[in-house]
Parts: sequence; C-alpha cells; structure tokens
Amino acid sequence: MLYFFALVATVTGIIVFLHWYSYGYLKSRIVSRRTWDLNVCCGTTDGGGVNVDIVQHSDLPNFVQVDNVYRLPFADRQFDTVLCSHTIEHVEYPRRFDRELRRVAKEVVYVLPPVWDIAAAANIWEHRWLFLTLRKVHRTLPRCTPLPFARKLQARIGQRVTA
Repeated sequence: MLYFFALVATVTGIIVFLHWYSYGYLKSRIVSRRTWDLNVCCGTTDGGGVNVDIVQHSDLPNFVQVDNVYRLPFADRQFDTVLCSHTIEHVEYPRRFDRELRRVAKEVVYVLPPVWDIAAAANIWEHRWLFLTLRKVHRTLPRCTPLPFARKLQARIGQRVTA
C-alpha cells in the first residue's frame, strides 16, 4: 500500500513539474519577447502591440475589446505577426479562428499546451481541443481532436463560448 501512495505522489509530482515547465517557464519566456503586433485573447499579457480579448482582464496598453474572435475589427494583413497564446484550445471552431488570424496578419504564432503537459492538454474544464503536438510554439495549426466530455461538462458549468 505504501508503494501505491509513493507511486501516486511521484506521478503527481511529475505532472505538476511538467505543467509548471510548460506553462510557467516556457510560456513566460516566449511571451516575454513582446515582439508581436497583435496579441489575440491576451488575458493579462502585454504582447508588445495591440492587445485584444473578449473581456478586459487587466489594464493593458493598446487594448481592444472584441465581441467575436471570428470577426476581428482589423483590415486584411494589417499586422505582421499575431500571437495566439493558450487560446485556440478554448474556441469552438479552431480552423475558423485560424483563418481569421491569417486574414489580419502575415504570420501567426501559436503557443499551445503540448501533450506532455497532460494537466493543460487534457483540461476538460476549460479546453475543447487536444492539439496533437510535442512542441510549444507553432507557425501552422497542428492536428487536433475534441476533448472527450469537454463540451457537456462546460455546458453544465456555464463556460462562455464565442460563436
């Protein structure tokens, strides 16, 4: 029985460490570059250019609030680069969102939870999609699959979904 608890503690520790490394360390290093013209679904992070979100989470410079991430209020190719950090796994239609980002920017940089960060990648409380990737940063959208039970669970807890 003691071995079982030691195993559970070890696995839990590994999962916590991998999540910290992925989300706390790697994401922070990537986002701290602040080299993007547009930071879409920015949360509390200043991407260095225009910061966009459906809710204003904090006081950020150059903040624009939008109602719908599939119809951004920007001209075609208005931006050189757009940062989409830990966002696309939440949306209802990732390919549609990707098309909109590519419409407004020449280059799209995705920061995603890799599958080895199981705590983030399989977060059915918040995420709708599991991206099948081992890397953190992408210039194209990797393959994805819906997370089992995520939609039903999120409907029950009342998560806001952008159409």
